[in-house]
Amino acid sequence: MMRLESVQVSPAMRQSPALAGTLADQVYQRIKDDLFDFRMLPGERFTEADLVVRLGVSRTPVRLGLVRLEREGFVLARPRSGWQVRPFDFERFEALYDVRVVLEQAAVDKLCSLENMDEAGILGALKDVWLVPLPQRILDGRLVAQLDEAFHCSLVAAAGNPEMAQIHRDVTEKIRIVRRLDFTKDFRVDATYEEHAAILRAVLARRADEAQRMLRSHIEMSKAEVRKITLHMLHEARENGVG
Repeated sequence: MMRLESVQVSPAMRQSPALAGTLADQVYQRIKDDLFDFRMLPGERFTEADLVVRLGVSRTPVRLGLVRLEREGFVLARPRSGWQVRPFDFERFEALYDVRVVLEQAAVDKLCSLENMDEAGILGALKDVWLVPLPQRILDGRLVAQLDEAFHCSLVAAAGNPEMAQIHRDVTEKIRIVRRLDFTKDFRVDATYEEHAAILRAVLARRADEAQRMLRSHIEMSKAEVRKITLHMLHEARENGVG
């Protein structure tokens, strides 16, 4: 039985407009979904009034949602000209992925050296998700994207360093807008199952060097695919006049 409640799924990953606590939360999530799904393109300029009309809400929740998204680095305030979706900066994403690799490799090294790895806790939940027969694999790309993020966050959390886990979550949030694109291709879903299973088995066997090597390879492959898909989607969206 899959124990998703034990996997480190962030509150932001669980949130949906229907469940959000306030109207500002709902507006925030709707705009964020538009950003992640390329209905609002990187570099696109817009105004609060545009969103008020499109979302059918007042200006206050729109402003609160945008301020929150600005704080998280997804949009930029432009004096006298409204707002702008943050342009894609592939160098920035490359740097964030590099930080992610360092953090996850350090976490795996620490995890493999723990006297008590607690295989019945977080790692047990990961086994329930990733070490399953082929017919039991989840095929929904959106759900697999959430589970992929949870896998990596859970590995870091299992190492037992809350400061490292918080920094990793911050990096994860910043790259989510492109990372989820990795699961728009069926072959990437299959590859992720195979690679996560291999990494997890190495960790459980305390083969730290092997787990670190596979982890780096896995993340580098995902990064390359995401870059390729992002460029294609941006081109396709502009060709179709989206935004």
